[in-house]
Amino acid sequence: MPNLGATELTILFAVFLLMFGARKLPDLARGTGQALRIFRDETRSRDTDELAPPPVPASGREEVRSS
Repeated sequence: MPNLGATELTILFAVFLLMFGARKLPDLARGTGQALRIFRDETRSRDTDELAPPPVPASGREEVRSS
């Protein structure tokens, strides 16, 4: 990610302020934070699902199929 200085950040903030208005910025930030939190939770749950052992059959023992 490129290094952003104070000037660039000020310009970005001014653009957001013009696009969304001062009243909509808190709602936009809150929505973005919630979306990122949900995304992180989903990616973490997928990581733990991949690491989990396969489910055990209901009978408590594995079925052996002969070919």
